[in-house]
Amino acid sequence: MKTSITVQNLKCGGCANTISTNLSSIQNISDVEVVIDESTVTFSSTSPEEAQMVKEKLKSLGYPSIDDSNSLTSKAKSFVSCATGKLSK
Repeated sequence: MKTSITVQNLKCGGCANTISTNLSSIQNISDVEVVIDESTVTFSSTSPEEAQMVKEKLKSLGYPSIDDSNSLTSKAKSFVSCATGKLSK
């Protein structure tokens, strides 16, 4: 099942690297693609529950979907995730 989520706070390749690395480590999640210009994360999963797990993981990393609130905490988490992603390239 292919799913695409539009997220907030996606700014650069560091963000994309963090998202790709973290989502690829989730069991049954594959084909992770992050398009920075469109702020989308697309992936394949085997069930709707796994897709929901991805949405929750994105939120915990600071990249909530556009239908979730974008709190100051989420913005701060995204900056940390971004920096981590840049360092691990």
